[in-house]
Amino acid sequence: MTLVTPHPVSPAPPAARRAARPRVRWMLAAGWLAHLLLRVWLARWRTGPVANPDEVGYLAAARWLAGGATTDMSGGTLYQGGYPLLLAPVFWLVHDPALAYRLVVAVGAVVGAALFPLGYLALRRLPPHGLAPAAACALAFAAALLPATLIFGQLALADAILPTLVLGWLLALHAFVRSGAVLPGVVASLLAGYGYAVHLRGTVLLLVHAVIVGCLLLRGRLPRRAGLAAMASALVAAAGARALNTALAAALYPSGTRDLAGLLWIRLTSLDGQAWALSGAAGQVWYLIAGTWGLAGAGIAATAVTALCRRAPAPARVAALALLLVTAGTAYASSAALPDEHRVGNYAYGRYLTCVAVVLALAGLAALTRGTRRAAVRHTLASAALMAATGTVAALYAGDRLQRYAFVAFDFPEISFLTGSYGALDMVAASVRAMALLACLLAASMPALRLPLAGAALVAVNAMFVTGGTFDGPAHRAAPGPLPTTGGVAVDRGLSWKVRLPLAYRIWWTELTPFDAAHEPPPPAACTVIVPPLAGRPPEESWPGHPGGWRAASGPGWVRWTSPGCASAGRGR
Repeated sequence: MTLVTPHPVSPAPPAARRAARPRVRWMLAAGWLAHLLLRVWLARWRTGPVANPDEVGYLAAARWLAGGATTDMSGGTLYQGGYPLLLAPVFWLVHDPALAYRLVVAVGAVVGAALFPLGYLALRRLPPHGLAPAAACALAFAAALLPATLIFGQLALADAILPTLVLGWLLALHAFVRSGAVLPGVVASLLAGYGYAVHLRGTVLLLVHAVIVGCLLLRGRLPRRAGLAAMASALVAAAGARALNTALAAALYPSGTRDLAGLLWIRLTSLDGQAWALSGAAGQVWYLIAGTWGLAGAGIAATAVTALCRRAPAPARVAALALLLVTAGTAYASSAALPDEHRVGNYAYGRYLTCVAVVLALAGLAALTRGTRRAAVRHTLASAALMAATGTVAALYAGDRLQRYAFVAFDFPEISFLTGSYGALDMVAASVRAMALLACLLAASMPALRLPLAGAALVAVNAMFVTGGTFDGPAHRAAPGPLPTTGGVAVDRGLSWKVRLPLAYRIWWTELTPFDAAHEPPPPAACTVIVPPLAGRPPEESWPGHPGGWRAASGPGWVRWTSPGCASAGRGR
């Protein structure tokens, strides 16, 4: 992972190593359980999607894969099927939307908590010299608590599993290059192919994997049989992913999806598009460094040293190069495909690079704690320089749009924590405070104090973020109170998608039927009709043409009308 000069460590006798293994296993199991419980506890109040349309897109896909009702998401972004495939068993077991959502979050917590044992393996196994078990446990435990993993791990988003997927792939790729065995090559290829099914970021992952394995195979650096098996596995996984996403698009997007590929092509083939993509990528790297308290910047510097150093072992160089390519490719491709939504997050955004945040932070921690003091200072200064350079590029391109465009607090949780501002972006203040935190971590990793205090300091900073109120708040019901769980549900075409999509998730037994409430009668099978409210008017006036006997109830952004013929039907949530 990193190339630093290690302190000489006398290897433990084989008998001592064997005796320590059970203790390490217990430490890993206990740490994984602690992470799992923390993630579940942080999300304890969530009963439904809040980050829409993304969450509803994944939940609707999972329900369809489980044989449930479809939802018309036409015209929106395609939320790919790899992550919903993991969630489909939840919808086989339960129908209640609130319980299903809690179980979906629990699935994300189980996968996200695996970052701790995988981070331990990374610190132990990735060359040139692994850390001792206790030190690796301490640092991996602290790194897995970074906000980049905890924030989106509470939601029904692909971001809940992508960091674990990327770290697992990197470990498998390193093992493949080191051993030349078939099994790790197939595992790495299947993980890359699954990433392709999950998100656009997985497309970058698969391309990097295929290029690296292909180049090593052509140069004779891999056994022919193992290399061909890996390439064949990647091809089969990619074909399966493509078939899954094609079927999903046909079922949930019958009128087509948003053409992000077309937008990506325009950006790639024009000077203005390249300026947008490159500056946006710089803004993402700036956020990545600031949002990991400077650790990812130190990790990028250390990883680049490893990739360029000819004295480094070949598996280490390959793993380092792969990580850098995935980071740069993800930042560039996601920025190029991002529509201009007139929000500050178009110019500095952290979510897309959360998939590499933990592994780069691990590299940064290793650079600070297992090398010489001089090397640790150099990596710290490199982090500061990289953050300043990328932040400057993003700020210069955005200009006054950083003040004029909409600031969405959901896009900037770590930055708001650093600056104390939840209404505007202050890149200078965030950068200065991130570097101050990195300087504190550097001081905590002094040779006399070393790893325990460095890990404790990082845990303390992450705990301050958690207790700062980011995770608190009441659950917001997305549905208009109790609904009959039989019969059809019709929605007026004028209803905002911000209301319609969460409602489509809450109504699990049928597909929503669109109609024009002003000019059409409700569909014959409809027991419930949802219409938008009229400003300043009572709910009973929201649907002048309603049939006799229908009753109205209102909420923010909607009015629910219920047929008297369905009054005796079962009640749902």
